[in-house]
Amino acid sequence: MNPKNRFEPLVLIVSAPSGAGKSTLVDRLLESDPKLRRVVTCTTRAPRADETEGDAYHFLDRADFDARIERGDFVEWNEIYGQRYGTSKEVFERDLEAARRNGEDLVLVIDVDGKDNFIARYGKAVTIFILPPSVIELHNRIAERGTENAETAARRLARADTELARAARYDYRVTNDSIERALEELRRLVAAERGRRSAAPDIDNSATD
Repeated sequence: MNPKNRFEPLVLIVSAPSGAGKSTLVDRLLESDPKLRRVVTCTTRAPRADETEGDAYHFLDRADFDARIERGDFVEWNEIYGQRYGTSKEVFERDLEAARRNGEDLVLVIDVDGKDNFIARYGKAVTIFILPPSVIELHNRIAERGTENAETAARRLARADTELARAARYDYRVTNDSIERALEELRRLVAAERGRRSAAPDIDNSATD
């Protein structure tokens, strides 16, 4: 049980279809707010040229990832485009305790299924979905990337449509039509949620006789 008046971090879950620009937005948000801590998730995909271990992801081989699934080590996990992604229970709970000590809030970047699985396990989070300016623009971004073959791009397009259909299940939806405008909206949302937490009455969750 949490003692009375113990600081309880917000858990901000950010999801978006591929090509919506969530990585850039979250990176900018973290850079602008020292009281936000990112929970680094795990993946079996290889790191890209600009990625390092423990920055955007913890990179695991498939055997290690599967062994962790068997042990129940993930809060949530999913397979997307042939690669697995998941949130380590150990990492999340370690970051949660550190955030409590330091007065920080947590940011978790996961997909729409991961969001549902996280809430089923932990019960509470502030959920934010990043929308593209339009479906046509999103399709154009994915098609014009040039980083994958036509089959992979088609899978991304199909998944993006599925994810967009679930955007209404999130607490907030932010349209990324301009990085600066969308970033400012994210900052306002975080400030508003912190204000609600501050205004909430103190609750004594300690055990009673």
